[in-house]
Amino acid sequence: MATNPDVYLLYEYMKKNAFTVRVKVNMSETIDEALLKAAAAEAMTRFPYFSVRVGLDDGENYILLPNDRPIAVLPEKEERLVLGTERVRGHLFALTWKENSIWFNWAHCFCGAFGAMFWIKTTLYQYLTKKYGEIQAPADLKAVGSPVDEAEYAYPDVDKLSTDDPLKRYEEGNSKVGLANDINYFINPFENDVYYYEMELESKPFMAYSKKIDGTPNTVLVAMMMKASANYFPRVEGWHISAKIADDYRKDVGCDKSYRDFVRFIHVRYDWDMKEESIERLSQRARGAIITQMQPENSYEWYRRQVEGQRGIDEQPDLKSKIKYAKKHSIYGSDARDTYMVSYVGRTDWGGMAQYIKSIYTITDGNLMLEVNALPDKLCVTFQLLTKDRKPLDLFCDILKEEKLPFTVSERKVRYMPDMLLPTMNSR
Repeated sequence: MATNPDVYLLYEYMKKNAFTVRVKVNMSETIDEALLKAAAAEAMTRFPYFSVRVGLDDGENYILLPNDRPIAVLPEKEERLVLGTERVRGHLFALTWKENSIWFNWAHCFCGAFGAMFWIKTTLYQYLTKKYGEIQAPADLKAVGSPVDEAEYAYPDVDKLSTDDPLKRYEEGNSKVGLANDINYFINPFENDVYYYEMELESKPFMAYSKKIDGTPNTVLVAMMMKASANYFPRVEGWHISAKIADDYRKDVGCDKSYRDFVRFIHVRYDWDMKEESIERLSQRARGAIITQMQPENSYEWYRRQVEGQRGIDEQPDLKSKIKYAKKHSIYGSDARDTYMVSYVGRTDWGGMAQYIKSIYTITDGNLMLEVNALPDKLCVTFQLLTKDRKPLDLFCDILKEEKLPFTVSERKVRYMPDMLLPTMNSR
């Protein structure tokens, strides 16, 4: 690769899918803007790899340049924040706030929720200790002033990874179920807002239920969403329903501490008639798919495809060609399409900060997509839809009720996914 690997996803930018992420943290008390600004500025000094702006070099490649301006902390508004602009001081990271909530906004090209969570934790720790005094720190806190470990920057040498074939690849093809909804959103110029609901599931009964049926939070949610999807979409002969599960593979490639995004996808195919099966049986099917597809060789193969695409981008003669090539050869676009997706971050150590955090929600692009964060007493589920039709959510809630699992759900909310302003040759 000719440049920083963090830039490559920028070439796939689209107005309706800018590859940005938000994490909304609902706190126990109203936000103190002055303290948050001070905390955010201090926290950002610990993450030099995030303190950058985007430029173009003479070869028309995106490059990341140091940006020592303070990170922007702005009021949350009912509009898309635009990263990379003067309003956010050129950064691709920014905070917004309203009442008792903080939104952490960033470009996905750097990292997903795993890498960004370190920045989020450090910022919240600085803020809460300013407001309340000494608090027990999480074990993995990257404290302001602590040295930056080289392992935080790590990414694999693709030529050193095994080229052995995996024992099992997913070869079931694309699910066409729900595809029309996705296409309509992207081609309809009047479809701009996308929506989500904040759900809380009580951890103790949900975990006990999962254990009782020999499942995991991932497989149980996948199973429930299969039933909801099969009851929502009209059946088409020959079509199948499938689930996408986010799998963090950083350990497979020896980059356990890296902030970078090492996520590939596991796919679970269901035939339509399986909706009559129990949650336990559907969860078992998901576990079987995870076991067969969670092989290091699949991770190596995914990473090799990713690097091949990055090298192809480098070989293009100008920015326009690089953008065209990136979109045509996108590893995400070429992966099997599924009906719905579940992404579970897993339990996170918040230390003494947990008592001040009411809930936390990851907000991303996508339709029928569940993002899940864990607090000590609850699972925070972001149930995401492209339209105002909440029937898929209602069907999902019906299943929770049938299984006697307590939950709450918010009113419909607009995601307001951040946009980005990227440099062009004319702007140099």
